[in-house]
Amino acid sequence: MSNKERIISTFLKTKEVSPLVAAFAAGLYPLFFYYSNNYTLIGAWEHMTVFFTLFIVTPVIAFIIASRVIKMQVFKKIAHFVLPFLNLFFFFNFVKLAVYPGTQWLIIIGIFTVSAVISFFFSGYFKKWVVIQLVLAIIGFITLVPKIITQLNYSTEWQKQPDDITEAIFKSTPNIYLIQPDGYVNFSELKKGEYGFDNSAFEGFLKQQHFKSYANFRSNYAATLATNSSLFAMKHHYYNEGASFSETLGAREVIMTDNALLTILKNNGYKTSFFSEHPYFLLSRPTLGYDKSNFTAKDVSSITTGMTVKRDVLADFENNFAIEDSPVFTFIQVFNPKHITRTNADTKGVAGEKAIYLDGIKTANDKLARLITLITKKDPNALIVIMADHGGFVGFEHTGQAYKKTEHIDLKRSIFSAILTVKWPYDKEELYSKHLKSPVNLFRILTAYLSEEPRFLENLQDDGSYLILNDNEFKGVYKYFDDDGESTFKKQ
Repeated sequence: MSNKERIISTFLKTKEVSPLVAAFAAGLYPLFFYYSNNYTLIGAWEHMTVFFTLFIVTPVIAFIIASRVIKMQVFKKIAHFVLPFLNLFFFFNFVKLAVYPGTQWLIIIGIFTVSAVISFFFSGYFKKWVVIQLVLAIIGFITLVPKIITQLNYSTEWQKQPDDITEAIFKSTPNIYLIQPDGYVNFSELKKGEYGFDNSAFEGFLKQQHFKSYANFRSNYAATLATNSSLFAMKHHYYNEGASFSETLGAREVIMTDNALLTILKNNGYKTSFFSEHPYFLLSRPTLGYDKSNFTAKDVSSITTGMTVKRDVLADFENNFAIEDSPVFTFIQVFNPKHITRTNADTKGVAGEKAIYLDGIKTANDKLARLITLITKKDPNALIVIMADHGGFVGFEHTGQAYKKTEHIDLKRSIFSAILTVKWPYDKEELYSKHLKSPVNLFRILTAYLSEEPRFLENLQDDGSYLILNDNEFKGVYKYFDDDGESTFKKQ
């Protein structure tokens, strides 16, 4: 009999459960489960150190201490359920953490109570549930392996440009401001379809400020990360074979570290800045490719949604506003109006979610107006782009319903319709701006405009809109709108 077989045989025959085995059983499956569910967020060795310490080292230390304490005479009466209780308490809390990051005290109190009751009445089954936890860990590891392989095989090939656009030389170098309101649908859709909102006052304000708005502009993808990684890379990734449209492998590194746009800007002497209300783009701790940011990796805990930390983005931007000797590019992320809720458990229904969204439009209008007023007052010759990352999903009860195929044209537009309005500093934009249909080509068109090189328009990307579906009949990435904005349904 081999050593491995002897160890397994001994474990199965003994009635007692080793504290170390119980500690590992409590943490292994939640560790694999967390990594499987959040592998796009884990991009640094620091993450792995924190996770291993939390899920494995912490319970091991707790179990070692507890196993010694319960040998003391004073704890003899409760000794039989202390280790079972610790095992369940750690296990359930770790699973909760993988699903709902953060500290939810009511849930934690509930877990404490359930763990105590089960341990008190069913401690005789301790070994059996430890075996079940270890089996789950094996299944979790098997599930995790393909995702690890996907990460190891991740290729940046999709980002390569078909021409020499990254070497473009600008004939004019205005300060550029990209303001991105989250989930703000296009004016052309906002007044009809599932929205029916009168936004004429804000549209009038933009016209007074000499902005040109582009009707029927659509996002290429259904989520912030997917849209922005394509936007800054100026290429399609088609979700990088992902299973969720909200998370895209390598997206944060593309957006925050290195991309075609940052290369072009730096080659033309631009200083770059990033301002946001939440450190959502920094969750995987990417190396910061911007010269200035109001968030750094130190502001982000290892287990977080990125939405619990908040800064006043308008105040941060205003306090750092200065006309530099060199041109500047500033990316400002505003988390309004936001799309409807993500889950069925949190939904207020179609009408309730619509009401919340339209209140968000009013908040977004106020923030955008304040930003525009500040910029145009201090930097009147700036190139200002206001572009949303996707639509508001109004008409659905929650965004999860978008994973199912729909032929409803208003619902399809609700996913992808996005605001685009631009304040052009020069009169030559007409040749270039007529091509503006979707984010993937925005910066290629702006580069052609500023370099006065129409040849860069020869390699425009497909302006299609793509969505990941995951229902019984349709699974994978499907094109929902074609290059001309016509509704379609075709597997990528």
